[in-house]
This record gives sequence, C-alpha cells and structure tokens, in this order.
Amino acid sequence: MTIEAASRKLVAEFSARRTLRTGSLITTVFGDAIAPRGGTVWLGSLIEAMRHFGISERLVRTSVFRLSQDGWLQSNQVGRRSYYMLTEEGSIRFARATHKIYGEPEQAWDGTWNLVLLGGIDTESRELVRKELGWLGYGALATGVLAHPLPDMRDVEATLGRLGVADDLVIMTGQTIRNEQGMKVLSRNSWNLEDIDNRYASFVRRFRPLMSARGDSAVNLEPLSAFLVRTLLIQEYRKVLLRDPQLPAELLPANWHGNAAYQLCRNLYRAVCEQAEVYLDATMQTADGPLPPPGRAFFDRFGGLQP
Repeated sequence: MTIEAASRKLVAEFSARRTLRTGSLITTVFGDAIAPRGGTVWLGSLIEAMRHFGISERLVRTSVFRLSQDGWLQSNQVGRRSYYMLTEEGSIRFARATHKIYGEPEQAWDGTWNLVLLGGIDTESRELVRKELGWLGYGALATGVLAHPLPDMRDVEATLGRLGVADDLVIMTGQTIRNEQGMKVLSRNSWNLEDIDNRYASFVRRFRPLMSARGDSAVNLEPLSAFLVRTLLIQEYRKVLLRDPQLPAELLPANWHGNAAYQLCRNLYRAVCEQAEVYLDATMQTADGPLPPPGRAFFDRFGGLQP
C-alpha cells in the first residue's frame, strides 16, 4: 500500500466514526498549524480544510462558536469575513499542551516525589485543583494528597496562581524508602496506567501502516494528504498523551507502549511536516494574506525539524 492510499484509508476511518468531535479536531488544527503561524485564520479557510475530513460547514461554524463560548477562541469581523484567533487564556492552554505534546519525554529521575496537600482549601477549590493539576499529570496517592514524580514546577506555580490558591497549599517533596514494588502498584492504580497503555497500543496499530508505507515517498506526498495525516496524527496522539502523567520508567509497566507511540509520532510527523506546510501556505488565509511562516520554536518540535 502506498502512503497516499494509507492516508486516504486513515481519513475514511476517522470520518466514519460515530463519536467524531469537530471541536476537538479544530483545536488540534489551531494548536498544531495555526498557533505557530500567527494564531489567526479566516473561517472560510478552516471550513475548507475541515471539509476534507468529512465535516460540514454547519458543524464547523457551530464548533468555533462553542470554542469561543468556552474561552478558547475569539472572532474579528473584517467586512463580510470572520477571522478566528486564540484568546489570551487559549494561548496559555496551547503553550502548556504544546510543551507536553512535542517535547521529548523525561528520562532521568532521582526518586523524589512532589506532593501537594489539599487540606488548606475549601471543597470547591479542592476539586478545581485536582482537575487542573490532573492535566499536569498529578494523581491522588491518598485522600487529600496529589503527587507527581517529575512535575514542571513552572506550570504548577502558574496554575495555582491562576486559581488563586498558591498561598493556601502546602507543597513538599518525599522519597520511597520501603516497598518500591508496592509504590509501583500504587502508581499503576492511581493513574490507570493499563488503560493508557492500551490507548497507546491502539495508536501504534493505527499509524504504523503509514510509516511502513512511507519509504522514500513521503517527499512526494500530496500537500493535502500530508496535512490530513499530520493533523490526525497529532489529534490521536494528543488524546492519549494528555491522559498520560508521563511517569519515569521505574514506575511504568513492562513493555510500555508509550515509548513506541512517541517514536512513531515523531518520525511520521517529521516525514509529513514539510508537505503539510506547503498546504497551509497555499490555502490558509488571514486578513493580511497567507499565514505568516512559523516561528523558530516550531522547528524545535520532537527534538528538531528541518527548517
């Protein structure tokens, strides 16, 4: 099977899903393609791009309206055209997710745990902190105790500050001094690692055929096909990765599929990235013309792309 045929098969399978979430896919397009190139796009360009995923204009308009209502996007009317861009809050969320999605996994761990004690805040704030720190990979090791072995403390401090509880919580560190196997079992249950591992395995099964079909033909892949593959690649990888607390290897089950998923995503993204950018250059419009070129940070994705 050629990579063109494999990409068409992938898009057809995606479009046939009953659980298709247009808003989630638009979020992926903004994060992967629009945000690094100025962050603003004409709605008509977005409608045309979504059409190739089998998504109607009505669904696109409904979804961008909901994303605006939820604080992700804001619109600007120029004549009869609507342009959508990230809100300030949306930009912050995208920056946090971008670091996790395209960054290289942490490897070294000195055995230290970061612990957040929730006893100093009210019930409503406690639930909000659990939810927000959960997006940063924290799990509940015990009642009122959230933990993570490798947190990004800049994200933690920024999140707690945004929630207004930075001065009300105790944060401390600790180490396992006995029963490390028990700690591994506790970690597996606290983060439901079996479910995450199964999701990674499913991702690998879905996208490995494209990598196998790639050969030397990726450079000749049609720009539209490259854009479709790249978008669905990040869409599906993101859905699993944002559930993954990204624990160190010492705490993961044997034969963890997250490693294979990262390598596959990195390699396939690198293979289709350039041609996908050709599609974006030709079709995505702002009020001032085509999208501006991506910034330097874009080329640092997955350990480095070719500018």
